[in-house]
Amino acid sequence: MTRRCIVPFVPMTRNAQSDTPTPAVSRRRLMVTTAAAGSLAAQLASSCAAPTTPMTGAPGPQRPNRSLRQLGVVTPQPPAALLLAYDLGGSRTAARTTLDRWTQTLHAKGLTATVAIGPGLSHAVHVPDLPPFPGDDLSPSDCGGDLLVQLRGPEPQSLEATATRLSRLAVGDIRWRQDGHLPPTPPGETPRNLLGFKDGSANPTPEECERWVWDRRGGTFVVVRRIHVDADRFGRLPKTRQEEVIGRHRASGAPLGGRREREDADIFAKTPQGRYVIPLHAHVRAASPRLDGGARMLRGGYSYDNGPDDRGLLFVAFMRDPALFVRVQERLAERDELSGFTRHRGSAVAYVLPGAAAGRPLGAGLV
Repeated sequence: MTRRCIVPFVPMTRNAQSDTPTPAVSRRRLMVTTAAAGSLAAQLASSCAAPTTPMTGAPGPQRPNRSLRQLGVVTPQPPAALLLAYDLGGSRTAARTTLDRWTQTLHAKGLTATVAIGPGLSHAVHVPDLPPFPGDDLSPSDCGGDLLVQLRGPEPQSLEATATRLSRLAVGDIRWRQDGHLPPTPPGETPRNLLGFKDGSANPTPEECERWVWDRRGGTFVVVRRIHVDADRFGRLPKTRQEEVIGRHRASGAPLGGRREREDADIFAKTPQGRYVIPLHAHVRAASPRLDGGARMLRGGYSYDNGPDDRGLLFVAFMRDPALFVRVQERLAERDELSGFTRHRGSAVAYVLPGAAAGRPLGAGLV
């Protein structure tokens, strides 16, 4: 049964109805918090190693604000991730208070924290709800959120410690959380998912990110989907059949008909007999940027394991316009043969805020 993931937020138990934040944290708590190494504000304000040319897709003569970009978007993926969504009762006051506190919080060196706001919290950026998609099996408790935080680092223990500190400062409660991991991957190689295929081979280049990921403010949209994967049933398929479903060679990651992992998948190429080299119902074909005028999203997903009955993909993708995800997901639901092995169980969309700076906390001018 298809359920639309437009979830009413549960009111907070503390001052949610009055739109008044809880009292400021104690001096002792702030002293304990600030004892950790490394500055969250510095992490959130750092810019990516992006080219210095003007953004191709920027409106008019405007240039991208690279000085205020959060880490955790285009930065390389470490082995561990933790995503948390917070309920703030839809209160902008609670959101501003929480973001102010988080901007001043310190956390462990080597981690990145990426903060985004959900639908309804910004007066300057419209964050749309995602429509229902065929085949969705979404649980309302695993969807939505007023604030979304992505923590990434070398190991899960430090992520948990940072999450605990952030939660103590938040004017609200955790709505849902999900941890993820990557398998051991040689430096410079694309990590593999639970199906044994490389995941992220068609990600945009840094130059393409300037056009399709970042906006002129220094922010971007993020879509998160928790996708259950029937890896055992998929694994029983012959290797050639698996490659037909995905549209790529399992060993190299190259698209069918290609030789290199990073080369563009030619969805129009045919065999001498007139058959498409990449099958009509292959995952690569349905997700091809050629069907969206070249528009791309930057994927940075992780595998998750909630026990033997719930393992899959923690899909995380960044894009300038979430309508791109809607178009792609509608095609996947309609024609992607891989969808027969997956089930979407959680969903969220949010706007990744520009980074913090001196005198400018997270969300300044937007929330």
